[in-house]
Amino acid sequence: MLGHGAGGGVETPDLRALARVLPSEGITVVRVEQPWRVAGRKVAAPPPTLDRAWLAVVPTLDVTGRLLVGGRSAGARVACRTAVSLGADGCLALAFPLHPPGSDKSRFGELTAAGVPTLVIQGGRDPFGGADEFPETLPAGTLLRAVPHADHSFRVAKAAPLTSQEAVGLVVDHTRRWLRGVLGRTS
Repeated sequence: MLGHGAGGGVETPDLRALARVLPSEGITVVRVEQPWRVAGRKVAAPPPTLDRAWLAVVPTLDVTGRLLVGGRSAGARVACRTAVSLGADGCLALAFPLHPPGSDKSRFGELTAAGVPTLVIQGGRDPFGGADEFPETLPAGTLLRAVPHADHSFRVAKAAPLTSQEAVGLVVDHTRRWLRGVLGRTS
């Protein structure tokens, strides 16, 4: 189950790529559009409202196996805050907004509250917190992977040594490797 961020919907390149690739690994991907987007509003609802909407989705799914939750940016925050209450087996946090741009107000507590194996994938130049801004000591079971030269949307500048498509490919590769470990698969 993957959620989107406050600045876009479920059609972002990273979420689209995961939804395209993970089924070949035997993983069903459900991308969840938050109700405020469905209603056509441009501003995200407050966190408790986002969490309630997210929690309401799981009972509607036909989950036959392990549940993994995740999302990008605000969707990653929702996934981290609700992982334990959903009984999730893992949490994927793409472009986790460690802090608002230009602020030192940390949201690290939300990440540590996930309480399940968690993979954080950050752009190297994310204004919401690049990979180098995370504490050196992460909670047990939490991995941090960087996408060099990438911003909050995993886009890179034209002068970067990789393309935005290659950056999203790194997101997919990191996720696939992590999922194999979480799910106990060797291939």
